[in-house]
Amino acid sequence: MPKILELRKKAMSGKGVSYGEAKWLLGRNDDETLEVIAAANEIRRHFKGNKVKLCSIVNAKSGKCSENCSFCAQSSHHKAKIDVYPMISHEEMYENARKAKKSGTTCFSIVTSGKGINSQKEIDEICLALKKIGSIDINRCASLGILSRDQLKKLKAAGLKKFHHNLETSKSHFGKICTTHKYEDRIATIKAAKEAGLSVCSGGIFGLGESLAQRVELAFMIKELDPDSIPINFLNPIKGTKLEKNRLLEPLEALRIIAMFRFVMPEKDIVICGGREVTLRSLQPLMFSAGANMTMLGNYLTTAGNKPEDDIKMISDLGLEISR
Repeated sequence: MPKILELRKKAMSGKGVSYGEAKWLLGRNDDETLEVIAAANEIRRHFKGNKVKLCSIVNAKSGKCSENCSFCAQSSHHKAKIDVYPMISHEEMYENARKAKKSGTTCFSIVTSGKGINSQKEIDEICLALKKIGSIDINRCASLGILSRDQLKKLKAAGLKKFHHNLETSKSHFGKICTTHKYEDRIATIKAAKEAGLSVCSGGIFGLGESLAQRVELAFMIKELDPDSIPINFLNPIKGTKLEKNRLLEPLEALRIIAMFRFVMPEKDIVICGGREVTLRSLQPLMFSAGANMTMLGNYLTTAGNKPEDDIKMISDLGLEISR
């Protein structure tokens, strides 16, 4: 298809496609999707070569979140059956990082439920963990909600390298997903992390009832914020949450989303995270052909992922190499 070749050339120049062009890519039908994927794969290989990065997380504090994000099983507004527990010790965080490193992970993130970290004791415990994890050859990341610049600077001083904070969805759709905090709060946190000298990871979740245009809107807001990596999640509807009856996205639809992000931000790390197993199903290997160069290894916050050894075998079978 001549237009796809034209857009591939534009993306490979490093410029990235326009809003209208991104929307056009998302609107391709299933019969045209493999052409979009093939072009996205060439863009990925041009900027990222044959390398794949891996990340893992620990759910360091689970449940009882005050926020009402409609997709989240950890929200106190929902009735999802999950494990609920206070923050684990820094020794437990370290042990999880050690196991993640052993399984092949190159980046490890400490994740906590809640709007943010309000307790000095909890911040201190995370700082202890970051310092201890520094003895392992693994990148240190954290996803701790909405934080102040001072909190972020303290975490950086303890060894934090990257801060993760998703926008979740587009600004025009956010009010249907969460009403307990503002979209601007999320943007401010991302900017504060960059001002604190941290690398930033920010993306979203798809399948929340958003339109194609809103998917593109999110991509261009992320592009404006200029994070280093972009996690893409797909809704895995959990019983007891507001979105428990939402349908799973179709595999080819999800692959078009991944490809669109590669066309829009050709030089960024694109990370496929939660929901990939149930959404992509047998097409999981194609997430790399669609433009991803990074994925999450192991379990997610409240749902199970593939066995790490199975994902590593998949990457090897594709002729890709794991790198930092």
